[in-house]
Amino acid sequence: MMKIRQKADVVICGLGWAGSIMAEELTRAGLNVIAIERGAWRDTSTDFPPAIDPDELRWHTRREMLQPMSVETTTFRNNTGQNAAPVRNWSAYQFGWNVGGAGTHWAGMSWRFTPWDFEVYTRTVERYGKERAKGMQLQDWGVTYAEMEPFYDRFERIAGTSGYAGNIKGEKRKGGNVFEGPRSRDYPTPALKDTHWMSKYRQTVEKMGYNPFTVPAGNLSQAYVNPLGVSMGPCTYCGFCDFHGCGNFSKSSPQACILPTLMRRPNFTVLTETEVLQVVKHDDGQTAKGVKFITKEGEVGFQPADVVCITAYQMDNVRLMLLSGIGQPYDPATGKGTTGRNYNYQTCSSVSGFFAGEKMNPFIGGGALAVQIDDFNGDNFDHSDVDFIGGAGIMGFSTNGRPIQNMNGLRPGTKRWGTEWKKGYARDYQEAGTIFCQGTSMPSQGSYLDLDPTYKDRHGQPLLRVTFDWNRNDQKMARYVTDKAVKIMKEVGGTDISVDNQAESSWNPYKQHSSHTIGGAVMGKDPSTSALNTHLQSWDVKNVFVVGASAFPNNGGYNPTLTVGALAVKAARAIAEQYVKNPGKLVGA
Repeated sequence: MMKIRQKADVVICGLGWAGSIMAEELTRAGLNVIAIERGAWRDTSTDFPPAIDPDELRWHTRREMLQPMSVETTTFRNNTGQNAAPVRNWSAYQFGWNVGGAGTHWAGMSWRFTPWDFEVYTRTVERYGKERAKGMQLQDWGVTYAEMEPFYDRFERIAGTSGYAGNIKGEKRKGGNVFEGPRSRDYPTPALKDTHWMSKYRQTVEKMGYNPFTVPAGNLSQAYVNPLGVSMGPCTYCGFCDFHGCGNFSKSSPQACILPTLMRRPNFTVLTETEVLQVVKHDDGQTAKGVKFITKEGEVGFQPADVVCITAYQMDNVRLMLLSGIGQPYDPATGKGTTGRNYNYQTCSSVSGFFAGEKMNPFIGGGALAVQIDDFNGDNFDHSDVDFIGGAGIMGFSTNGRPIQNMNGLRPGTKRWGTEWKKGYARDYQEAGTIFCQGTSMPSQGSYLDLDPTYKDRHGQPLLRVTFDWNRNDQKMARYVTDKAVKIMKEVGGTDISVDNQAESSWNPYKQHSSHTIGGAVMGKDPSTSALNTHLQSWDVKNVFVVGASAFPNNGGYNPTLTVGALAVKAARAIAEQYVKNPGKLVGA
């Protein structure tokens, strides 16, 4: 017999960044919230205190904090003419597997998207004409940067983000990112300090006429108490951030910033190691009545709720919508349907060089510790003389000094075994520097997500199928910014230069350096091209809200977490301030 729980005002499916923020907003508004998380509880004190946190073999190499592939995977193909096969290694993706989700093991880079990113179609056509948009499936988000600014600010205050603003209310400030959209105020904590490599990079690009700035970080530069009353400590630059928890309470995460407050609220409950199988709709198909779940012990249950929030990893959000029959599945042949539409990734490349006799001391690091130029990102430069849109941030970073991972960072020609390898590694660990290009990526009609017709999970439900490859715009853009990075590396004095441009060959899930996978349940003003309205409410099932990077119609040249957090604040406030008072469509009613 199915276990039926007491009805809640809101059920949240997935307790990562998006779910935690929404739960905090909604419980503070007085709603009774149940969160269902398929991973286990993880706590800083018991799971990754300072003595355990820097265990590279456990956390980075074996990836113990990520969802096991024995539990679930996706299938993949480059185009519809291929047979998809199950992915067997999480190189491209980093699914969370615990309370806190991927927000527990992320690096901490805390970017706002630019005003152009939110209106990529309109601004591209206005500046370069409709011809420039051909071959891509560009569409605006339905919200502007100015509308998102208060929600960005709220998330930054909760996370304690460190940085130095380059644009406050339209006033540009040297030393910050002069290309960013106007901010209402500066970051809550100051920018992090430079390492030796960052200083060399900063001085070089400044001499070249560019505008360097310290990357905004969820690695806090000083002690901080956030608006929820949670205390955080200063970063110790240990360098064990991405794939690791933070034993110092100095990396922004749900554990460090939200859960200590949330768990004390009597109107909040979390069910861990419990997996949502499906959103269950009423017979009219217009609303949901709750979610069906299964516990670790195999007990199937039902959680009734007035509002359902799907806040899992981007892939899982789309899969749960497809499994639940929410929205019309996307058809790549016609371009019609919205669930699965505009799946996208991120275009990245790296340029490595060596500096004889220098000591970069890479063991001093932070997950977001870097200096960047945005002179070639987004639409910050004139694209009239190039045949692509978008661009990339180009950074010199000191994000990790992990000794196992860096064993491959050797000069070309160095032996990979024995005494010569040991000598080479002892030299190159200290003398290497890398420039990373993190770029925009634009959607195309042939890239999408759907349910695989062949492969199923352990519960007998279809796996998610990914169909994706780089489009010509992504490839041309990546080539352009990579050439810029090579020129910088030569100017800064690097030798034995090696280049890894991931867009030079077909997309391959085993060869990626980014986990920034987006789209599939995108937001917008037009229900024929978007699955969600501008409050992330399903156009088709009005009491279902879907929050995460799945809502991005295109990818910016930045990490997605801050935008996910800002959208979560926006959606939660729409529920608490509008939907609860007048249940119905918040847009286009």
